[in-house]
Formats: sequence, structure tokens, C-alpha cells
Amino acid sequence: MTKKELKARLAAIKNEAKAAQEANDGAKLDALLAEAEEINAKLENAAKMAKLHGIADAHKDDDSGKDDGEGAETAQAKRGKLLKDGAKVKMQFKEVFNAIPSSTTAMPNHTATDVRDTFNDVSSLIDAVRLVPLPGGESYQRGFVKSYAEGDYTAEGGDAAAAEPEFDYVDINKAKITAYCEEPEEIKKLAPAAYDNIISKSVARAVRRKASRQIVVGAGTTNTFTGIFNAPAKVIDGSTDVEIAEITATTLDEIIYSYGGDEDVEGNCGLILSKQDLKAFAMLRNSEDRKVYDVKTRGNTGTIDGVPFIINSACPALSNVATAVGTKCMAYGPYHNYEMPVFSDLEVQHSTDYKFRQGQIAHKAEFYAGGNVAAWNGFVRVKKKASS
Repeated sequence: MTKKELKARLAAIKNEAKAAQEANDGAKLDALLAEAEEINAKLENAAKMAKLHGIADAHKDDDSGKDDGEGAETAQAKRGKLLKDGAKVKMQFKEVFNAIPSSTTAMPNHTATDVRDTFNDVSSLIDAVRLVPLPGGESYQRGFVKSYAEGDYTAEGGDAAAAEPEFDYVDINKAKITAYCEEPEEIKKLAPAAYDNIISKSVARAVRRKASRQIVVGAGTTNTFTGIFNAPAKVIDGSTDVEIAEITATTLDEIIYSYGGDEDVEGNCGLILSKQDLKAFAMLRNSEDRKVYDVKTRGNTGTIDGVPFIINSACPALSNVATAVGTKCMAYGPYHNYEMPVFSDLEVQHSTDYKFRQGQIAHKAEFYAGGNVAAWNGFVRVKKKASS
């Protein structure tokens, strides 16, 4: 494609992006953005090449004293002579291509100074829960109040009414999370910052991804987190779970007013759900074909009618017909009601001993932490109900 054609395509992408935005088609917007960035890179490279050739031509010796056409003809004559003599020759880039090269043009291999990232795969939930630094620790016990008693009338001379608060606690034990990867030794050609980004940060990302999912679905067995969906009855009473068959105009209200005690509608709460269920909230329309919920997204987080949410891919989708009845799909409450004690720093190391013959570099990360709900009925969980 020529420069003119590429610029025309950019203008078309702009119009297509507007249509995709109105249709709330995130996948289409991502594809259009990637195409626009590729076109922009080609235009920038073409501009750089043109500038380089201009500088070179301005300082090119012209021993023949002839005009440009004659000079070019002389250059061709010289190349022809060399070719006839069996020598190797080079042609200037602009002599070969009249348009910007496509991605299929043969080019020399170069190593980029950075690495293109992929889609986010770590839920922000891990940064919203309460972290408790306990370096070198083995376990953590969290006490909490289950209820306060109520006073009562007392006759003259009688004993005062008992009004002792009820306490309980949960144990949070250490779990080990590791991440391991092997990379070709050529990765060392990356700049130091890029090398750190692709190795240290990638294994850290793997550890964070595991922990962020376990906050929701951790089994609560030996060497595991206890997730919100599997919190023991001593910390979340199963009878408080909300059963919902499908996402409707009343779903959000039903969840909000089901959380907390009888005296307050709790604030500072947020919803944890799958992207598919968020899509169901966003696409719900009333009889006038208007959106029922005002969904605002900021990547992994956002609001539904002003109520904060965090996407977590560990949540099964309530809106998925394949999701079994009784499956826990969402949770609602203050995110800090989940506590994650951290028992060590994240250690990353590499070794060239293993698979040395194949030129592979091994990298391993190791991390110790735990997690559990740390407040009585700290979250209300949403279970799928059979459709009526």
C-alpha cells in the first residue's frame, strides 16, 4: 500500500472505531487499534527512510558533473559492469520500492529493544484486598465480632441482662506459590530493562494471577488459600447466600440489600463478577430499548450504577446457561474484608545449568502467602438459581 492508501485506511479506521464504540464492541476496537498502530509504524519508518536518503543524496559525490538523470544512469552503468564481472551490488531502497513495504517484505532480522505485552490476565482484586505483611511467619489468626447482644428490662434488685458480644476467629496458614519458565538464551540480547520486564515481571505476574483467582475460589485445604466462595460457615453463614436465576433489572438491588445487618445499608462495598456477567448487566434493555444499568468500565474495574466492581475470571458466569444450579458466581462486600497475609518476598532466580546444551535459561519464582475472609458474613455470595 502507498502512503496515500495507508492514510486513507487510517481515516476509515476512525469511522469504524466510532461505530464499534457505539455498539460497545471492545474486541473490534482492540483490532482497529492494533491495525492503526501498525499503519502508524509503517508511516513513521517511511518518513525516516526518506529523511536518511535525503541526507545521503545531499552529500553524494558527483564526479561526472552531469545532471541527476545522467548521474543515475551512470550509477546503473557501474552496477551493470560489476554484475557482468560477477560482483555483488546493492540497490538503494527507494530504487526498489515505490510504496511502503508490507509485512511480507523480506527484511534483515533485528532484535527489538522492547517486548509487546498481551491482554491483562491478573484481576485487580489482589490489590483491593487487605494485605498483612508477616515476613518469616507460618500462620495468622484473625479474630472478629459476630454479634453484639441487646440489653433488656431488669426488675429492681434483679441481675443485669447478659449482653456479651460473640467473637470468633479464622486461621490463615502459609501456602507456597511458584512459577517456572524456560527461555532461549537469545533473550539476553534484550536491553536490561526489557529483560527484567519479560522475566522478573512475567513470573511475578504468574504468581499474582494465581493468588488473585484463589481469593475467590481457593479450596481452603492444606497449602491453599481459602476463597470467598469456600469460606467456612464460621465466617460466612451459607444461609445468607442470594439465589438468582438470571440477571434482571432488580438483580443489583437484590444483591445490595441482601448484604449486611438489619440496621444499615452498608457502604464501601463492591461486586466481584465475571466479564460475561458484566456484559449481561451492560446489555440489559428495558421495554423502550434503553440500557437498564449504567456500566462504566476502566479495564478490570468500573461501576454499575455507581456500584464498584472488579472482574475476576475465576467467577463462573451466572448468565451462562451451562453454569450448574447452585454454583456460586458473584460476591459483594467490602474488598478489605478478605485478608491476605504475606509471609515472604517474591524471589526470582535464573539458572543456565539445566538444558545448557539446548541453550535454555530457566527462571523460577517462589512466594509464600495465605488468605481468608476475615469478617463475619464479610461478603454476600450469589448462587445460580433454577429458572422458574
